[in-house]
Amino acid sequence: MESMEEDRFEVSDDHNHNYCAPAGGDVHTDIRKSQLTDVTSSFPQPLPYLPARGVRERPEDREKNHPKATNNSQLMDSDSSSEGSEVCESDIPASAASGADKMSTNSTSKFLLNAMAVDDYRKNHWPNLEKAIDLLLIQKPTDHISISYAQIYSYVYKCVCQQHSELLYKDLTQKIISHLNQVSSRLEVSRPEDFIEHFNLALSQYTASLQCIVPVFMYMNKFYIEAKLNRDLGEELMKWFADYVAEKHVKTLMPLLTRAHSMPFQVQPSTMANVVKGLYSLRPEWAQLAPALFSGFIPQIHPPAVVSQLPHYAAHDQKLQLELSMNGFPRGDQSRKRASEDS
Repeated sequence: MESMEEDRFEVSDDHNHNYCAPAGGDVHTDIRKSQLTDVTSSFPQPLPYLPARGVRERPEDREKNHPKATNNSQLMDSDSSSEGSEVCESDIPASAASGADKMSTNSTSKFLLNAMAVDDYRKNHWPNLEKAIDLLLIQKPTDHISISYAQIYSYVYKCVCQQHSELLYKDLTQKIISHLNQVSSRLEVSRPEDFIEHFNLALSQYTASLQCIVPVFMYMNKFYIEAKLNRDLGEELMKWFADYVAEKHVKTLMPLLTRAHSMPFQVQPSTMANVVKGLYSLRPEWAQLAPALFSGFIPQIHPPAVVSQLPHYAAHDQKLQLELSMNGFPRGDQSRKRASEDS
C-alpha cells in the first residue's frame, strides 16, 4: 500500500485546462505530463467559425464566435464599410476573378489582332486588288494585259478567310460604281453621230472585264454574296451598269438607234446588234420603247402571228425588199430556180 501511495501523484489544472505538476513534482510526474501533452496535441483541432456566404453576421455573434478578433481582423465583413454590399470581396472565388481577367485579356488581344488584320488589308491586299481591277476595267476586248490571276485570287481568298468579306465587297462596290460614273460622264460629252459607237465600246469593255473580275472574286461570291446576301456577283455588276450608265442615256440612245436602223449601214450591223442585244439583256422592258427596232435582233418581241394579219406581213416583206434593191442590193436573176442548173 505504501508503495502504491508513493506512485500516486496529484494532477492539477488551471482554468484553461493546462495540466501542470505540483511544485514538488518528481520525475514520474514530468514524464506523464509530457505523455499527456503529446496525446492531446494529436487530437484534431476544431475549425474556426466562418459565417455563411451572403449572410450578415451580427456584432454580438462576432464577439461570441471570435473572442480574439479585433477591429483590424482580415475576417471583418465588408458591411462595416459599405452598407449596400452583402458579399465581401474575399468571398469571390479566385478562379472567377482570374477567369474575368483572362476574358478581358482575350478580348483585348482579339481586338488588337483584328485591328492588325484590317491594317494589313488596307496596306497590302486591297491596293493590289484595286490596281488589277483598274487594268481590267480599261482594257479593250482585243488587248492583252499581263496580270497574275492566281495572285489576285489568293488576295481575295486571304481577305475572305480573315473575315473581311463585307469590307472587300464594300470596296469593290465603290470602285465599280466610281468607274461607271466616269463612263457616264464621258458619254454625256459624246457627239450624236458618235454616241452609238462610244456606248458600244463602253458596254463591250465592261462586259469583257467582268469575264475576269467575276472568276477571281469567286470565293467571295460563294461564301459571302450568295450565302449572306442571296445575290450573284455577275448579276450585281451588270445591274450597276444598267443603273449608272444605260438608264441615264437610254432616252438619248433609242432615237439614234431607231434612225440608224431605218438607214442601213449608217452604223455597222455588228455594232447595232451588240447594242440592242445588250440593252435587252440589261432591261427586257426597254424593248417596248422601240418594238420594231428590237424585233429585228431579238426573236419573239412582237406578239405571235395570226392568220388575219398575213396580207400585212406580205406587204411588209415587199417593202423591205424594195428598200434593199434601191440601196444597191439586186435580187439577182429570178428566171432560174438555182444558179448552178442549166436552162
